[in-house]
Amino acid sequence: MTDPAAFSKSEMMIVAAARELAGQHVCFVGVGLPNIAVNLAQRTVAPDLELVYEAGVFGARPARLPLSIGDPTIVTGSTAVVSMLELFGYYLQRGLIDVGFLGAAQIDRFGNINTTVIGPYDHPTTRLPGSGGACEIAINARQVFVIMRQSKRSFVETIDFRTSPGNLGGAEQAERIRREGGWLGRGPSVVVTDLGIYHFDDAGEMRLDSLHPGATVEAVRDSIGWPIAVAPELEATPPPTELELRLIREELDPGGAYTR
Repeated sequence: MTDPAAFSKSEMMIVAAARELAGQHVCFVGVGLPNIAVNLAQRTVAPDLELVYEAGVFGARPARLPLSIGDPTIVTGSTAVVSMLELFGYYLQRGLIDVGFLGAAQIDRFGNINTTVIGPYDHPTTRLPGSGGACEIAINARQVFVIMRQSKRSFVETIDFRTSPGNLGGAEQAERIRREGGWLGRGPSVVVTDLGIYHFDDAGEMRLDSLHPGATVEAVRDSIGWPIAVAPELEATPPPTELELRLIREELDPGGAYTR
């Protein structure tokens, strides 16, 4: 199945994000697009993936797509249900989380994330949900994956508020602060959008490594607020398989709430 008309941009984004989880073991995840991606990975490329939810659930295999982190379905098949304090203290802050999977309202070239406000903090044009556990996940998970739709409103030169640190002002500064602060994580590893897949170069800056079917480098550049680095050998993202699309459409998001 190669025709981009056969699947939505959101479906391609979810599939690409799920594939990035191949070989991972423990993933801290929120609701929405990250949740669909990790549950798809659990059914395809990472069958042994343990899902960790902020409410205090470890090793979940939800019977259906959770509506929130407090949805009772997240305890389905779990190996442990603990308090949030125990989850963050005994699992996350002990360095037992391989991947923290986050969404974002804004992101900059170094993978710093804003989920707090759009506009000035004291007088924002939009007040967002805030950090929740995202900041702690960003600094303590061994790797951070981000999934979000791409536009100049979301991929910005300067974020309005740094909710969750990425590579701060660059890899050298980030490494020093992680070391001095005792942060356990290595920072952002991958950003998946509806146009492509990005990894981070040695300077800690985002680089386009793979282009989704139907997308162009020109479209990517037109939807990012800085001159994006492009890999010398830019790859083409393989389109979704029939199995991946069936799992998304029939099991993970049958109502199309996130994939239309």
